Amino acid sequence: MIEIGLKGWVLFNLAVIFMLLLDLGVFNRKAKKVTVKAALYWTAFWVLLSMMFNAWIFDQFGNEAGLDFFTGYILEKSLSVDNLFVFLLIFNYFKVPPHLQHRVLFLGILGALVLRGIFIYLGATLVNQFHWVLYIFGAFLVFSGFKLFFLDDDDDQNPENVIVRAARKRLRVTEEFVGEKFFVIKDGVRHATPLCLVLIAVETSDVLFAVDSIPAIFGVTQDPFIVYTSNVMAILGLRSLYFALAGLLEYFHYLNTGLAAVLVFIGLKMLGAEFVEIGDAVELGVIGAILLISILASILFPKKTEIDLADEQQNV
Repeated sequence: MIEIGLKGWVLFNLAVIFMLLLDLGVFNRKAKKVTVKAALYWTAFWVLLSMMFNAWIFDQFGNEAGLDFFTGYILEKSLSVDNLFVFLLIFNYFKVPPHLQHRVLFLGILGALVLRGIFIYLGATLVNQFHWVLYIFGAFLVFSGFKLFFLDDDDDQNPENVIVRAARKRLRVTEEFVGEKFFVIKDGVRHATPLCLVLIAVETSDVLFAVDSIPAIFGVTQDPFIVYTSNVMAILGLRSLYFALAGLLEYFHYLNTGLAAVLVFIGLKMLGAEFVEIGDAVELGVIGAILLISILASILFPKKTEIDLADEQQNV
């Protein structure tokens, strides 16, 4: 286990808070549409920052810790892409204008960081006191993987979960967006705006994804510092990654299948840890190969659109 002391934990979290404030308060203070070019630059910046941090871990704590961080980072980054699919679904469903999406994503990611911190603390505490919890995590990941594998992408998915529907019933909601505001005073009465419902949908989806991702990272390492930092570094660049890939997400239709296979693999690894030992390098290789194959399959075998299906019917 890596011991960095209270000072190390405080310094890392202060650095994260500083970068978030710099992102929202300086570079993206005004509501505006984020261009793909700017999103790619920011994505490259966050990845470079993560790799620099990874290099520091290699140097300070050795190859095993460094490889664990890198594997955890790749895993969490991949699982976070699933978040992006849901974000896209939510924004399309509520018809959120592009220039308003940035603030919701920022607050959603901030909420995700807080939730991951809480879940990681609880998970680490349980694992330290009850090692058999890892088997429950493993079984849960196998179940989640099979559930994701059989998920039908063509199903009519409504992002208004129970919490969003309850909020809609209890709150007075305006029909139109009012800039970046979540609440407005109308005729002397406080009203929520549709952007408030969007934020609730994003935050509640964060809870569901944290439930999947935290057991997964514990399948890579039980070191709290590696678990926490790899999660945080993977999530930090999620906002910019969304704007960089928003137009391409629909083409990665086999990625969910790949993520399902990754979850099942990690779950089986946790369940069979007493019988078969899988090295860090092998684990990283398997995860990387599964994700690469799913991305290549999406490119080589693109999903047929309604227009393509209509053309096929006419030819028949």
